Order: sequence, then structure tokens, then C-alpha cells
Amino acid sequence: MEKVSTIRAATRAQRAWVEDLFAQLAGCGRTDPGFTRASYSPEETAAHAVMMRCAADLGLAVHRDAAANTYMTLPGRDRSLPPILIGSHLDTVAHGGNYDGAAGVVAGLAAIAAIRSLGLRPARDLTVMGVRAEESVWFQVSYIGSRAALGTLPDGALDAIRIDSGLRLAEHIAREGGDPEALVSGKAALDARAIHAFLEVHIEQAPSLEEAGIPVGLCTGIPGNVRYPDVRIAGRYDHVGTPRRFRRDAAMAGAEIALALDQVWQAREAAGCPMAVTFGRFHTDAAAHGLTTVPGEFRFSLDMRAYAAEVLSAIEAAFLDAVATVAESRGVTVALGPRAEAGVGMVSARIHDGLTVAAAALGITTRPLGSPASHDAAAFAKAGVPMAMLFVRNANGSHNPNEAMAIDDLLDAVAILASWLVAETCGI
Repeated sequence: MEKVSTIRAATRAQRAWVEDLFAQLAGCGRTDPGFTRASYSPEETAAHAVMMRCAADLGLAVHRDAAANTYMTLPGRDRSLPPILIGSHLDTVAHGGNYDGAAGVVAGLAAIAAIRSLGLRPARDLTVMGVRAEESVWFQVSYIGSRAALGTLPDGALDAIRIDSGLRLAEHIAREGGDPEALVSGKAALDARAIHAFLEVHIEQAPSLEEAGIPVGLCTGIPGNVRYPDVRIAGRYDHVGTPRRFRRDAAMAGAEIALALDQVWQAREAAGCPMAVTFGRFHTDAAAHGLTTVPGEFRFSLDMRAYAAEVLSAIEAAFLDAVATVAESRGVTVALGPRAEAGVGMVSARIHDGLTVAAAALGITTRPLGSPASHDAAAFAKAGVPMAMLFVRNANGSHNPNEAMAIDDLLDAVAILASWLVAETCGI
């Protein structure tokens, strides 16, 4: 009981420090509204610099890898033992919030600060990782920073173009102090076989915890995804009076494909199978469309995600069937464009159970919670690293300026994390 109260007090003592750290981060990429720290931008680099300064003040060893990921380490008693990594990302979507991703890096540093304040030294290294380029919207490639560190970047990733600048990923990495040439070799900065565990704290991205009145969720799994970021349907431009039987309407073809996928989603959800389908971009050509013109071109992006590989495969098969059927029936051509994927992230049962025990001992109410979104933790799980996540209550979702995480809720997650770290590495 004394250990529990001591750890909780030590984490609560970090409140002012945590608030100040978020205030410093708020100066990195402030926009109107919200925050924009694009992947491999000066604003993202500034956020990493904030974390590095705070880590240095804590007496942590700091270094970066070829992908410009940041590592902040409290050395353990036996440095030959595989380390524990705690981390998340510091980039945002355009006009996002100040907590998505960043809260996980702050939480890791706060947990280490609490452990150090108690005079404890872990048996193995504890490393907080500030990950680059998690938000795939910028380069349309998933988990760039974490997969670069693990040596699992997909072929061609360094040639991906950032949507706002038109420059290649390799160019942006070099501009922000990384070494893209070193990444070409595929040499990993991290050996997945030599990592004891990876833990990530993140705000929830749908208000499930807010709805339940619970401050912290324990992740049960991270969905894998299959993405087609640039599908193009080519039909024929016609006069608005053209009878239906003569039309090759690209927009209606896109709508029919989307409806087919939505029906698949509805049926699987009714059967108790969680998944999601998102047509993030869905549009005609603004340079050619008009009120009295049948659309001859239509474009969309598609993100399909599920918690089991076989479900994901079935959804993709349904999509490809719909494409073939609609293309034939409407006389259009569908060019799928590039395809990207990320594997399902399986949570370590051992770590999940340990976090559950820690939360119960601290008197912090939690609930199991499947992640609706992708996270860097999934890249570590895919590489074979034991992984777990904690979610923090957030009323207004993420990827928007109104993220509503309360510092007290984050400190509850930090207390659970610190308690598990102490049990795992300090033997008390």
C-alpha cells in the first residue's frame, strides 16, 4: 500500500512540469485553428527539440537515429539487458490538437521523472522515444519513423511525396537532420529482438471513455489497414440531358462502390465484427465538373481497417469485387493506383495483465478498449516486440483543435505506467 501511495504522489508531483511541457509544445506549429506539425517539418523538429531539452534537464542520455527519431534514456543497472521503450509521435495532422501523439512522449518522460524522484534505478534502460512521421496523411505511408527505426520501411517509401510541399520523403528527412542515405541500406537503429517491451500512451480517438466516465482505457488491439490513396475512375463527359443508358458516369460509379463497401461494413458490424471503411477524399475534377455536365472522371481514397488479418483480407476482396462489377455495369475504367498496408497490432497479454493489476492497486478505474486508429505501437508489435497501450479520456476526438484531455487523467495513465515500470524493472 505504501508503494502505491508513493508512486501516485510522485506522479501527481509532476503536474506543473507536465503543464509547462505542453505549453512549450504549443509554441511549435500553432495555427489558426489548432496546431500543424507536418511530418518532417521545422515545426515537428522544434517539438523534438523541446523534448530533448526537457530530457537533458532530467539527466537523461539523448540521441537521434538516421530517421531523426529522438531517444531519451534513463540508464539501467545492467545496460546489457533489452530496454523498455515508451513512446509516441510529435507530428500532427493539419489544424490538429496539441495532445494526439505528444501526450505519449510527455507521459513517458513524466513516468521516468516520477521514478527518479523516488530514488529508484531500473534494472534495464528505460527509453522514451519521440517518433517521427506517424501521421500518414502527409506522405501517405504508415508509421514512417517507427518503421525506419526498425528497418521495416516499405520499398519506395523514401520516394513518397509530401502532399503539401511536393518534395520526396528523403529530401524532408535530410532537411530535418536525418540521413536518408543510411536508411536506403535498410539497417535498423533498433533490433526488435533486443527490445523488452514497447508501451504507448495516447488520447482516445472516439469518446468511449468519456461516455463511460472512465479516465483510462487499456488497449486490447490495434487495427491493421489496407489503403488505396489515389483511385481514379475514368468514364466519359456528357451533356446533362444524355439518357442513362448512354452514360458512363464516373461519379455514380464511385458512389456505387462506396455504397457496396458501406453495406459490407453494416453487415459485419451487425454480426459483432468491428471494422471501419473511410473514403477520405471523394470528388470530381474541379477543373472540368459542372452543373450541366455528366462527370467523366472521379477520384477517391480508401482506408479499410480491422482487428484480424483475415477480416481485412475479406473486406479488400469485397472492395475489388465491387470495383469489377461496377466497372462492367457502368462502362468505366478503374485505376486503383498505389496500395499500402499495415499489419494488425497484437497487445501482449502479459503486459496488459500487469497494467490491469497496477491500475487496480492504484484505485484507478479502467476498461478494455480496442483502438479505432493506427499507432506506432502496431509497427513494434508487427516486428515482434511485446506491446501495450494506455488510452486517456478525451471528449472531442482527435485530429482536431478541440482535443479535450484533462491533465489529471493523463497523470492517472502515468501512474499506471510508472507502477508497471517499477514492478517490471525495480523489483518492488
